[in-house]
Amino acid sequence: MRKREELLYRPPKRKPKKKDVIFILLMLLPAAAMTIWLIYYPIGRGITMSFQEYNLYNLNNIKFIGFENFGDLLKPGPFNAFYGTVKNTIIYVFGSLIPQVLFGFILALLLQKRFRGRSLYQGIIFFPWAVSGFIIGIMWRWMFNGSGGVINDFFMRLGVISEPVSWLSSESTAMLSVIIANVWYGIPFFVIMITAALQSVPMDLYEAADVDGAGALVKFRVITLPHIKSVLILTTLLRVIWIFNGPETIFAMTNGGPAGSTQIMTSYMYSLITSLDYGRASAVGVICTLILVAYALLYLRISRFTSEE
Repeated sequence: MRKREELLYRPPKRKPKKKDVIFILLMLLPAAAMTIWLIYYPIGRGITMSFQEYNLYNLNNIKFIGFENFGDLLKPGPFNAFYGTVKNTIIYVFGSLIPQVLFGFILALLLQKRFRGRSLYQGIIFFPWAVSGFIIGIMWRWMFNGSGGVINDFFMRLGVISEPVSWLSSESTAMLSVIIANVWYGIPFFVIMITAALQSVPMDLYEAADVDGAGALVKFRVITLPHIKSVLILTTLLRVIWIFNGPETIFAMTNGGPAGSTQIMTSYMYSLITSLDYGRASAVGVICTLILVAYALLYLRISRFTSEE
């Protein structure tokens, strides 16, 4: 009886002393200050600038103009460059994402099987993810070079083309070229994440399915997909955000050209910054943030991603 009382005994909660609270707050203060300075202050400053006429060519005339920057960006008309960047962004994001998911999934499934040299093959596949996107863009720019690139040489040797193609100088092929480069860059991310997720699937389930006579497609649909669903949802969400916010490959390959055919929203924002129009650039940044927040909420709702997952 005494042991039971000892087990049920709960010591009273000790109220923290004032000096302990002050010490904890002082320890948290540097991290909080750095977070506010490096993250929240720039966000707040950018939102404020989006409602201002803020051009470095005319610093003496910085003033509050309300929603005028947003109105200029969203003004309908055939010569409005912003709507073209929205269309290019959709093509670039989903044109890059879908092949990355498909090829990444296939390679991850192949890497599950044991074969000679698998570790070396994994290293080769994972390598592009460790390289800067800007470096990737420079490398692919030389490969797609219209006069001495290896892409033209390869297709000419196969007889697919009879003369060199200016891949990055033509509006019809420039977007396809940057998408191919971005697909090659992003596949390793899905291979890494899906490979790790597949290793967490219990092998007992596959053995039980073999005993029941289930085929490969049934095992994939009933066992594999449900166990890696949460990883697929999160990796897809993150990759969409990264592609949307990562115009460095476009900068290195085409700089948004030719004639704006590869200009996406974030690269357009950067071009406004280089032209010193910080007000409109901030407005584009606010629009991009709202789009990504709305996309993330809608995507998680449609995919039925729960807090437990």
